[in-house]
This record gives sequence, C-alpha cells and structure tokens, in this order.
Amino acid sequence: MPFFSLLRLPLRQVSIALALALPWPWAAGAAWAQASCSSDGQTPPQALLERFINADCAACWSDPKTTRAKPGDMALDWIAPSARGDNAPLSAVASRDALQRLESLHREAPAADDSRRRQLPAKPLALRVAHGLALNAYMGASIELKAAPGRALPSGLLTAWLVMVETIPQGAENTPVPRNIVRNALMSSWSINSLLSNSKQTKFLESRPMRIPEGANPDHLRVLGWVENAHGDVIASAASLCAKPTPSP
Repeated sequence: MPFFSLLRLPLRQVSIALALALPWPWAAGAAWAQASCSSDGQTPPQALLERFINADCAACWSDPKTTRAKPGDMALDWIAPSARGDNAPLSAVASRDALQRLESLHREAPAADDSRRRQLPAKPLALRVAHGLALNAYMGASIELKAAPGRALPSGLLTAWLVMVETIPQGAENTPVPRNIVRNALMSSWSINSLLSNSKQTKFLESRPMRIPEGANPDHLRVLGWVENAHGDVIASAASLCAKPTPSP
C-alpha cells in the first residue's frame, strides 16, 4: 500500500493499526491478549509456491490438476484481473497486485493459470511477519529481517514482499486445494551499500496499516512475507499464525 494511504487515516487510527503489528513491548496490551498473530515459533518455509489465475478462468479455480503445495511450501494464490473487469467470474478476488507481482517476475499474465515454485537456501535469513486485529477495514502488519548474531545483512538491493491473504480450506468454494488468496500486497526495497556504511546493518523493519478489501473475511486473514535478493532468489520467508486468545482474568 502506498505511503500516502496513511494520510487518509485519522492519526489515532494509524497509531493503533501500527501498534497492533509492531513487535516492541509497548505494543502489547489488551489487543495482544485477544490474539497474537506472528511467525514467532514457526518453522520457516522451505519453498515459495505461487499460483496465478486469470480472473476470467472459473474452471482454473476448481481444476483438480491445480499444483499442490508440498510439505514445507508456503503457497499463495494471485488472481489477476482480466479484460472483462467486473464481469469476470473471479473478479471479486482479483487484484492489480497480481499484475505487479507478475511484472516483478518478468512474466506475462496467464491466459488461464500458471504456477512457480522456488526453493529457499538451506540456511535462510531470519524473517518475522506479524499482524494485529482488523480495525475499521484496516489491519496493522509488519515484516522484519534480522541478521544472525555477529553478522551483517547482505549488501545490495533486497526486495521485501508482505502480503495479506485470505485462507480458503480445501473443499470450500469448490477449490480442490487449500488456498491463500492475496488480498493486499506491500513491496519494499531495502538497500545496503557496504562501501558507504560505517556500521553493519543488522535489521530492516517495515510496518504499515494494510487495507482489508470489501468482501474479505477478517477472521480468515493472515500475512505471509518473503525477501528476494538482486538476482531474484528468495533468501527468507515467513508466515503468521494466530495463537488462541488468552482468557481474561
């Protein structure tokens, strides 16, 4: 979401939305007691599986030959807008973010569907994603990349993707596989120039309120994230999981 979207929100709403996603102690409170949604304690994904569907291809959604996630995969589903606009069968979940993602991969929008799986390195960098509660059609979310103790992050251009997804279980809505439909996406460029920096960069953090599209079920939302290097290799990934609410004393 572009930064100017923040300007459309009342200051108090921006502050709350950000606070619900930030990892610092002061962000904890009644909201965190209700739900804690982050990648903390989760095994990092081993591969990134991206499935692309043209919004005009209703049959692609229910195709039993849909590429299935393997154990360790982080799967997400991009629905690309079609020339038919709102008349396309899957237009309700189509997003122009899918076109931006395809452009970043130097791929054309599929006429029907397409998929791509990329392996992560054996020892990926530590990545954390988190999100807070839905608030007035917005949800605070964050993505944080950390270097291992005593080490700096790799120099050069890094691209971080933080996506809000709506989970659809297998069998629901006629889907033959569980799906994570991308409902909003944030792309950030992180750059380190080791020749100009006098100190080692050990962390990048991006926190934003992300708009929840109309029709999305807030109870089925979570965030996924990954980081790519200048060559397009995925070097870190993470997925949030919401812990069960803590009963109030």
